[in-house]
Amino acid sequence: MLTQLQHLFRVGNRRRHRENSNVLRVKLRTDELRRVRTRFAAQVLTVFLSGAALLFIGWRGVDWAVKEFVTENPAFVTKTIDLQTDGVLTTEALRRWAGVHIGENLMRFDLTRIKRELELVPLIQSVAVERALPDTLRIRVTERVPMAQVPVLRPRTGGGYTPVLHLLDASGHVMLPPDRTMVADPKSLQLDWLTELRGVNDVDLRLGRPVESTQVRAAMKLLSHFERSGMFSRADIRRVDVSTPEILVATTSTGSEITFAAHRDFDTQLRRWRAVQDVATQQGKAIATLDVSISQNLPARWVEASTVPAPPAKPAKPAPYRRKNA
Repeated sequence: MLTQLQHLFRVGNRRRHRENSNVLRVKLRTDELRRVRTRFAAQVLTVFLSGAALLFIGWRGVDWAVKEFVTENPAFVTKTIDLQTDGVLTTEALRRWAGVHIGENLMRFDLTRIKRELELVPLIQSVAVERALPDTLRIRVTERVPMAQVPVLRPRTGGGYTPVLHLLDASGHVMLPPDRTMVADPKSLQLDWLTELRGVNDVDLRLGRPVESTQVRAAMKLLSHFERSGMFSRADIRRVDVSTPEILVATTSTGSEITFAAHRDFDTQLRRWRAVQDVATQQGKAIATLDVSISQNLPARWVEASTVPAPPAKPAKPAPYRRKNA
């Protein structure tokens, strides 16, 4: 019996020893795993902080290098602003609108901003801007060429109304005439060579934007085709009435009234006008009214040429506009 008790006691001791050993081994593995995780987290944090420090140092270094060698480099100080335009505006006005000055660092100029600021001026059609290293800013301006004028009555301070001219180019963009401070040659302010449009709704005239009226757009298309036609050297369209839908009535400097279809081929209609004009000249007649909008017959009313006063001299375009249309 004693022997059995001793045996059981020894077996119990060995079991407790094994259990204690297992607990110790599990605790050691847990502590080791915790230490491994701690070391890994410390390594990741070290790498992250080192990367952030390198990025900060690199960013500051790049910023310093850009300032030192580019934006604050005296070698890039602007000495010349090469600004050219194909129209009537002065370089001083264009430079003021662009907001550029001699002495600024060439690399600091925002070329997109300069282009945008200039193209917001209704008189300007397009702009090209570039840097010519090391010290030149180059700006090329294409101006809009006015083709027609629309007098609009505006309220005047103190009562009454005053006429304000609105100009339209071939695409129908609306602009105001330049003032004296914007042009070098005062002759460029003479606008009597422009055709007058009548019957235009004031609502259609928004500065810097093309007109939406189909009648007005058709009138501008007619004038563009007229300048390229054989009638341009033989007649002068002084007015175009757009008040009647689908019809354009052009009045020449001699009082002839020519009716056009607003949305048909203008080249064909202008050739009909030329053919009738040739017949009238041969017979010593002058055209009083002519409707070239009709495809078959051409209703016309003629008068004796001797009863029609000699046409006045065609107003001359300012030189820059003549060069652009040549």
